[in-house]
Amino acid sequence: MTSTQHKTSALISAWLVHILTASGAVFGVLALEAIAREAFITALWWMAVTIAIDGVDGALARWRRVKEHLPHFDGGLLDNMVDYFTYVLVPAFFLWYGPVLAASWRLPIAVLIIFASAYQFCQTDAKTEDHAFTGFPSYWNIAVAYLFLLEWPHSVNGIILIICAFGVFIPIRYLYPSRTPHYRAWNIFLGLLWAAAVLGALLRYPQGHYGLILFSGIYVLYYFLFSLWLTFRKKKRTSHVSHQL
Repeated sequence: MTSTQHKTSALISAWLVHILTASGAVFGVLALEAIAREAFITALWWMAVTIAIDGVDGALARWRRVKEHLPHFDGGLLDNMVDYFTYVLVPAFFLWYGPVLAASWRLPIAVLIIFASAYQFCQTDAKTEDHAFTGFPSYWNIAVAYLFLLEWPHSVNGIILIICAFGVFIPIRYLYPSRTPHYRAWNIFLGLLWAAAVLGALLRYPQGHYGLILFSGIYVLYYFLFSLWLTFRKKKRTSHVSHQL
């Protein structure tokens, strides 16, 4: 392969990665369409596709050295735009029109998570240099999937969502499953098991899904406990360094 061919191939690969990232917004629109016709499981499947795209596009971008080949194009900005749409606005629409909340709670909580997440996305330390999230990382698509599948009372769902919204402002360091360096292989493996359990629950809904979604909750508990460990570990190291100084 000549240098020109290599450069052309690299450019095509870089643009394909950006197209993949942008396609998440397309699947988000398909989720909105499904919500509008009350096909909520279909909407959750489309939302799962957006999560899968978000889970691999960053690794592909680093592998194909996208920044090097397309330095004039801000892939990080594109990723944030698509993420805000798919992780925040689409789930907010789901809450507004879905059966998760009582009618009087739907709009206020949708507005709450939209504003809380807008704050979270615009923080300079929303993603730390050592690859963790600061504050609840706006996993609203995952939250609405759980609350829909678990079918808990509306009041319980509302309280959980409000707690998560306020969690945006609490500086807990949350696990970034694909990038946090501590026990990374183990975390990726557990994350894949979790995804399989949740997808299995979607396949089995409305009968036979409950055990799988509860089983997947073990990973959710692990995720929060691991995030607390990351937070206290960082505080301990910071305190140690300050004492040395």
